[in-house]
Amino acid sequence: MKRLLLAAAIVAVAACIGVAVELGVAPFSTVTSAQETQVPLFEPDPLWAEALPNRWVTGQVGGVAVDSHDNVWVFHRPATIPEGERGASLKPPASECCIPAPSVLEFSPDGKLLQAWGASTSLGAGNGSPRYEWFTIEHGIYVDGNDNVWLSGSAKEDNQILKFTRDGKFLMQIGHAGQNTGSGDTENVGGPAGLFLYKKANELFVADGYFNHRVVVFDAGTGKFKRAWGAYGRKPDDSYKFPPRPQLIAGDPPPQFNNPVHAVLVSNDDLVYVADRTNNRLQIFNVDGTFVKEVFVARNTLQQEGTVHNFAFSPDREQRFLYVLDGSNKAIRVYNRQSMQMVENIGGHAGHNAREFFHAHSFASDSKGNLFIGEVNDGQRYYRYAFKGMAAASTK
Repeated sequence: MKRLLLAAAIVAVAACIGVAVELGVAPFSTVTSAQETQVPLFEPDPLWAEALPNRWVTGQVGGVAVDSHDNVWVFHRPATIPEGERGASLKPPASECCIPAPSVLEFSPDGKLLQAWGASTSLGAGNGSPRYEWFTIEHGIYVDGNDNVWLSGSAKEDNQILKFTRDGKFLMQIGHAGQNTGSGDTENVGGPAGLFLYKKANELFVADGYFNHRVVVFDAGTGKFKRAWGAYGRKPDDSYKFPPRPQLIAGDPPPQFNNPVHAVLVSNDDLVYVADRTNNRLQIFNVDGTFVKEVFVARNTLQQEGTVHNFAFSPDREQRFLYVLDGSNKAIRVYNRQSMQMVENIGGHAGHNAREFFHAHSFASDSKGNLFIGEVNDGQRYYRYAFKGMAAASTK
């Protein structure tokens, strides 16, 4: 409440001196004083998405994406829905509710369901159209500027990436299920987790992944391999043995990416951010794979899942803030992207209510500055944290 009052006070003062400030429009370039740091202010918005039609229910949310129209895409795992929540789909039906929804859901910016499709509903499956190999575990989703939808899976046999039109027509497959030969493979991937299309070069960057230890780059038009690298820009070594976790988080920085290499983003100024989740760190590279720097996030976190689950940028041209989703500590870490100093911490509480995170896993932001979060395991939620303007940093 104090922070909301503070935000209101900022608006009132600005109005008195003739400066226009509108909450809901991202004023991320706000000038900061020497006395305080201005940071983005968010509020959970649990009623953002409408109830699904057709008695549909969703499972674990592997991925969340926002397209160029600010539509929100959710990639969930129908197979993870417990029987008690999908009773209407059983034979014979055990209850009136519910039925697993198709795995790809598209919502409008105000949370209205626009469409849904998946392995059994995609236009490319059968009927004389080119066939593709669906995933064992649905994971990553990215929607590029041409409204193409890129998907990945995280199971050991998920060694492929799929590309569709926005309405589910199959376009291309990179790699083949069950054929990964490791981090030196130029044809297949190994449980790829995160996807990002770098439009300046029409390149698909892949956080690869759950079984490989690298970033790999493909031509987004042809699917051909272009380059790959491991931690510090070196050649990845799948034979490296990581020390026990107490030693891992306290000793020298590991020379290799750990599993999973979980997310990848490329900034407007051509820096590549890689989530080395289990090593509790992110690493930053140039687009050619040249290492720039690394940042540890709550490095002393002993929990095996690690801290750097996913990323999002603030929507201003400079992308002033980097948001790091810390699943183990149930928090969103806000970093000044230029200094890579943490300036705010959001959350820190586990649970299933608003203001609480439970296995937060996927992450995206829209052009208005809102954040979207998807949860796995027993979380099975997707929701919005609404941007509410700028305010002084808390004392967390």
